Amino acid sequence: MDPQDSAQDILRCDICETPVPPMYCDICHIKLCILCVGVHLSDQSKKHEVVPFEKRGSTTKCPKHSTKICDLHCEQCDVPICSQCVSSGKHLGHKAVEIMKILINKKEIIKKDLQEIEELIYPKYQETASDIPVQKANARKHTQKLTTALKKQGKALHQEIDNIIQKMQTEIDDMDCQHLVVIQKQEDAINHAISEIESTILDLRNLLETCDVCLVSGYKSRNEEFRKMPAQFQVSLPTLTPQKINTEQIYQQLGSLSKLAIKRKEHSGPMKTLGFMSSLQSRKLIDVPRILTDVNTEYGEDNKLRSVSYLNDSEFWTCGGDKILRLYNIQGELLKSLQTKTGNMPLDITVTHRRELVYIDYNDRSINIVKNTQIQPLIRLPRWKPLYLCTSSSGDILIAMVSNDKKQAKVVRYSGPLKIQTIQMDDQGQPLYSSSTNTKYLTENRNLDICMADFAAYSVVVVNVTGKFRFRYTGLSSIQIPSNTKKPFKPSGITSDSQSRILTTDSDNHCIHILDKDGNFLRYIDNCGLQCPAGLCMDSRDHLFVAEWKIGKVKKIQY
Repeated sequence: MDPQDSAQDILRCDICETPVPPMYCDICHIKLCILCVGVHLSDQSKKHEVVPFEKRGSTTKCPKHSTKICDLHCEQCDVPICSQCVSSGKHLGHKAVEIMKILINKKEIIKKDLQEIEELIYPKYQETASDIPVQKANARKHTQKLTTALKKQGKALHQEIDNIIQKMQTEIDDMDCQHLVVIQKQEDAINHAISEIESTILDLRNLLETCDVCLVSGYKSRNEEFRKMPAQFQVSLPTLTPQKINTEQIYQQLGSLSKLAIKRKEHSGPMKTLGFMSSLQSRKLIDVPRILTDVNTEYGEDNKLRSVSYLNDSEFWTCGGDKILRLYNIQGELLKSLQTKTGNMPLDITVTHRRELVYIDYNDRSINIVKNTQIQPLIRLPRWKPLYLCTSSSGDILIAMVSNDKKQAKVVRYSGPLKIQTIQMDDQGQPLYSSSTNTKYLTENRNLDICMADFAAYSVVVVNVTGKFRFRYTGLSSIQIPSNTKKPFKPSGITSDSQSRILTTDSDNHCIHILDKDGNFLRYIDNCGLQCPAGLCMDSRDHLFVAEWKIGKVKKIQY
């Protein structure tokens, strides 16, 4: 380093440039040597506060009296005060402490906090952070192990099916041979009889033309013999009666896949002092819901916004009344747009655990997945029309659908392209859902209940993980809906949070109903200027995203 550069870094008196000045004016913010202190204080045009250089910044101007310096601290009000503050009587009876004592005590607390953070808390975070790549690698290895085992079991199942088919084919070939032998015997007998009949016909014609009495008198009729046809065989041809393929049985044959169990790991030692784990475990409703972000999108009156799906804490996917799927960030910037494969309007969207977008093409009767920028068909429904969908905690996809004749509706669980569960009837054999093609948004609750906002049935229908009916919420007439004109409860969007609360939009009344996991009404969200709320989703912090379908806005709400 150049010596001149080093010399420039030395602190100097701002008046005479003496190196390493020991004093500092906290009012004028200048460095002073001992000799220049008197010179500086001789300027009586304003007040000065000269302190040792190491205590610079300790002088505090009074926020209420700009010409005064705070040299005391009120313990009751926990604020610095000046002499004028004391004389004003506002701190009468309060204990006042020298502000330097407060500064020293606070610095001791800060010093201890810094020591704890540097020596205990920060290393713990670093240790946890360094372990995350290992966890990711182990997770990938375990997934690969599961995939290998699944493929091996699938191959064994395929081989078993091939063996059964080969055995049945052999049986078919054997029966075919037996049948042909019988037919051949019958053919030989008929051909032999025909030959005898043809020979007899010639003999009879010759007898008619002769006058030989001996030949004619010796004739014996064979008609009785020929009237009896050769033995006929009645054959019952084998038939194959195809059985309806039971995909649930096949799924069971493949083996049982246990659920992913995630438990919160309690930290020992100083980490408990942070106290943020408990706040995550119990997120209570706040007194007044508030809008955190208001995002304008490209949707509007002519291109209504239908669905919103959470990608991460700063990005979300949307779909509406055109053929474009759009990804926005929380600042309202359009990050990506994709056209559907067929050019049809996407009816609903969801995001998988692998952060891949899945959308419904109603007209094509297909469910499609977006991998990077490539769109691939995942499921096709030739006899049903897919309506709405969601991703379950296990990674399965739940799809609400109606039959082509619009007489039936059901929810089907898919693991990839494999159908593994159908939910359609209650215990009395009655339909759980309306057969209308109106909105049937879905969500899975944290307790694994499957919840549908059935618009046409004016209700939220909830079943448990096995498909058994739990309850139906139809709104509460005794509670005043916050609307100028109280209209019937017609739920459209639906989602759930970390506390298993169910949130559903009431578009006609411009509000959102919040229920507990058992369907008990808790409160409305009616103060955020909602206009025709439709699709809903939740982020990792229980912030609610609301798609306003007429005006094309997405609101992020803390509730």
